[in-house]
Amino acid sequence: MTDRIVGIVQARMGSSRLPGKVLRPLAGRSVLGRVVRAAQDSGVLADLVVATSSDSSDDAVVAECDRLGVPWHRGPVDDVLTRFVGALDDHPADAVMRFTADCPLLDPEIVSLVASVYRAVPGLDYASTSIARTLPRGLDVEIIRADALRTVDRLATDHHRVHVTSYAYAHPEVFRVLGVTLTPDRSQLRLTLDTARDWELVRAVADHFGDVSVPLAKLADWLDGQPALRALNADVRQKRLEER
Repeated sequence: MTDRIVGIVQARMGSSRLPGKVLRPLAGRSVLGRVVRAAQDSGVLADLVVATSSDSSDDAVVAECDRLGVPWHRGPVDDVLTRFVGALDDHPADAVMRFTADCPLLDPEIVSLVASVYRAVPGLDYASTSIARTLPRGLDVEIIRADALRTVDRLATDHHRVHVTSYAYAHPEVFRVLGVTLTPDRSQLRLTLDTARDWELVRAVADHFGDVSVPLAKLADWLDGQPALRALNADVRQKRLEER
């Protein structure tokens, strides 16, 4: 029997560095809409749900989910892990693929690959492309066994409740963890959406390719010839796990 996988996209309007980023338009589709489409186009998800917060500012996220025809779950603003477990309760599955709504350049082929690796290794609790990073930030994919997520929920405190899966990969003595590494190493590229400079790069990509999910190899080849674009956010520092 094949594991039933549910995709959960965490999304909220609050962002310290780029408020409202998840609903910004990119080539006629919202950032959240692009993440949802890429996840669905992977062909590996039995279901997909957006986990947003109960704060009134996220009514707009719920409205966009309704427009997209995607189910949603609302929970605490800062305790994202509780949101995920609530979404899993509403949409039962054997495993959860975690997505964040600030990754509009997500590649469906990588999502499919990580699901295939997870399914090929019996007894695996967690698999991710970010343990030994070779992908650009913004294209990472992770999957956690549903029972392992519930164990994490019982054990995790502090910043681990914000980052959902971090307790699992921080404790490989408790969880069976696998890193998925793709070559060549393109980790120097930053394709996530966290700052105004990130937005300039992502918008340029969308303006060039249009309203489609672009395979990483094709996108990286194009960016190889765009040094000025690559330089836009090359020195943006990613927040540490402990930072909010």
